[in-house]
Amino acid sequence: MRLDLTKRSDYAIRAMLALAMIRGRLLSSRRIAEQMHIPPRFLPQIMGDLTRAGLVIAHPGRAGGYQLADDSHATTLLRVIEAVEGDPHRRICVMRGTPCGADGECGVHTIFFSAEEALLDQLASATLGGVIDTAEAAEAAKAAEPAAVN
Repeated sequence: MRLDLTKRSDYAIRAMLALAMIRGRLLSSRRIAEQMHIPPRFLPQIMGDLTRAGLVIAHPGRAGGYQLADDSHATTLLRVIEAVEGDPHRRICVMRGTPCGADGECGVHTIFFSAEEALLDQLASATLGGVIDTAEAAEAAKAAEPAAVN
């Protein structure tokens, strides 16, 4: 079973992490694309979605750029995904490929929908700031480890 993000969600999360890491300063779309390895042609659409959703503030102009609208610890991964994908709730039966409930529920309906809710709960509790804090703590722990003796 695969639990992959779409490219839109992947790029949106990467862009938001880039903005969260600079802590309130402006970052141009070119720099976001370079730092986060996002194809530059996709970034304007992604940033437009994030701006319309109120997650990002756009500062137009030559010296402009983007910055987070809220503190990184207040912005969840679910909000970022919803900004570029819309409502993430499944509407199609995993077994039948038709709208759920159209001809009853399949045998695994409850199990899959419970799993989906658990995933959405995890994404709703994970913040950009938390992701960065965890990565920085892992880097610090790795740096503190004694060098391996050959």
